[in-house]
Amino acid sequence: MTPPAERRTLPNLQQRSTLAGEAAAAAAEVETALVTPSDPTSAAFFDVDNTIMQGASIFHLARGLHRRKFFTTREIAGAAWKQAYFRVVGVEDPEHVADARSSALGFIAGHTVAELQELTEEIFDEAMAHRIWPGTRAQAQLHLDQGQRVWLVTAAPIEIAQVIARRLGLTGAMGTVAEHDAGVYTGRLVGDMLHGPAKAEAVRALADREGLDLQACSAYSDSYNDLPMLSMVGDPCAINPDSRLRAHAREAGWRIRDYRTGRKAARAGLVVGAAAGALSGTVAAGVALRSRRR
Repeated sequence: MTPPAERRTLPNLQQRSTLAGEAAAAAAEVETALVTPSDPTSAAFFDVDNTIMQGASIFHLARGLHRRKFFTTREIAGAAWKQAYFRVVGVEDPEHVADARSSALGFIAGHTVAELQELTEEIFDEAMAHRIWPGTRAQAQLHLDQGQRVWLVTAAPIEIAQVIARRLGLTGAMGTVAEHDAGVYTGRLVGDMLHGPAKAEAVRALADREGLDLQACSAYSDSYNDLPMLSMVGDPCAINPDSRLRAHAREAGWRIRDYRTGRKAARAGLVVGAAAGALSGTVAAGVALRSRRR
C-alpha cells in the first residue's frame, strides 16, 4: 500500500508533468513554410542534449549569460545546492521538492523574455552552432525532405529550443516553460521541467493538436529517461545512447545511431551522466561553472 506522503506527492508529479507537456505544446513554434506539409500525419521528435548537440545546451547558455553578468555565481550556486541535495540525499519531503523545483529557473526572475531571447541568439552563434552533430542534423533534414514536420523536445528552456530549431530550419520546438508576467520572468516554472513523462505529454498534446498519427512518427534521443517519448511512436531511434537505452534499443529492435568516436564518446557520456542527475539544465550549468573556477 502506498504511504500517505507518497499518495499526496505522486499525483502532483503526474499533474505537473501533464501541465508542463501541455504548456510546451501550446508554446511550440511552427514555421510558416511547413504549416501545410506534404505528409501531414507524420512527424519526427528530437531530443537536444547529446542528440542534436554535443553536451548540454543549457551549460553553454548559462556560461554565456554568466559572462554577460545576467546572474551571479552565488545565485546559480544556490540553485545547484538545492537540486544536488535533493538528488544525492534523496529527500522526499514535498516542501523541499517544491523549493528545489522552483529554484531551477529562479535566477532569471526579473529579467524580460525579450532580453533572454536576444542573448540566446548571440550565445547560440558563439558557443552552440559548431556543436551540432552533423549526423543527427542529416537525420532531421531527411524527415523534412520527406515532407514531414520536425520538432525539438527538450528539458532545456523553450527559449533555447526555439533558437536551435529556427537556426536548423526545423518546424518548431518544445521545452521547459518559465512563467512570465507582462513579459517579465517570475522565476517559476509552468508545471515542471519537460523531462521524462512530461516529454511524452508534450508530444501527445502536439499530436492531438496537429492531427498526427504517432505510429507514423519517429522519435530520437540519447537518454533512457526519454523512454516514454520513444515508446509512444512507431519509429524510435537511439542516438548516441547511454548504456541503458542502448541495451533497451537492442532488445526492442530499435534503430541505433552513434555519431561519437573514441574519447569524444567517453567525454560525452560523462557529461550526460552528470547532467542527468540534476534534471535541471540550469543546475548542471551552475555546477560546471563552479568546477571550472577551481
